[in-house]
Amino acid sequence: MKPVRWEELSCEELAALPRRGIDMAILPVGATEQHGPHLPLGVDTFSAVAVAEGASARTGIPVLPALAYGCSLGHSTKWAGTISLRPETLARLALEIAEWTAAAGFRRLLLLNGHVTNWAPLRCGLENIRHQYPELRIALRSLWELSPAIHARYHEDAANFHANCAETGLMLALHPELVDMSKAVDEPDRAVGHLFSYTMDKECVHGVVGTPSRARPEDGAALLATMIETLAVQLKAALTETTPLESWAARSTYRTSQPA
Repeated sequence: MKPVRWEELSCEELAALPRRGIDMAILPVGATEQHGPHLPLGVDTFSAVAVAEGASARTGIPVLPALAYGCSLGHSTKWAGTISLRPETLARLALEIAEWTAAAGFRRLLLLNGHVTNWAPLRCGLENIRHQYPELRIALRSLWELSPAIHARYHEDAANFHANCAETGLMLALHPELVDMSKAVDEPDRAVGHLFSYTMDKECVHGVVGTPSRARPEDGAALLATMIETLAVQLKAALTETTPLESWAARSTYRTSQPA
């Protein structure tokens, strides 16, 4: 199957999806920000879109047009190219997109995050969405949170990773023409052991945290495939997921109905 892209459907084609049991949509949320001298500015958006579209191809769940701007204030203005939203702006965007998604007949929405410091604004957006639209089931997942194994892969060279081995490998697999490995610079995670939160210009010299020089396209392709398959499995289950109380009641009914 091909990915189902929201913007490529007609209004009638889109309206038919919930009637066929596909009442979920995926919103990839990325960023436009510096990723060291060797990677393009769109790493986080490219990654989120690739995983979302890969899962869509396996499930038929439509992918909304990606948000290519995120909350990247921490990257400062030291390096050219970063364009950041304020946290409250990103939270508001999530809420307003959810409003129109629900109006189109969709009752489930996944915010698929590709940038670390998007998480807090998106979590605030989630709180507003489920308060204002209680019938809309809303989820937030970051790429590196999809499974413990994926989390370990992202963080193996830096807890506070950025433009590291994992992200560079993903770009080598997705867009090798946009990667210049001759400019890859390794930098340690200097934030370890510090109490306060610092912007990137106070943590690193080149806008990198980790060891991108170790990246290989085959490792990036393997990570991408794992993320897509993991998310697809989770989304297939989520299409029929009931509330915790409903699930508990169903299990209790099943247990009491079984012969002694």
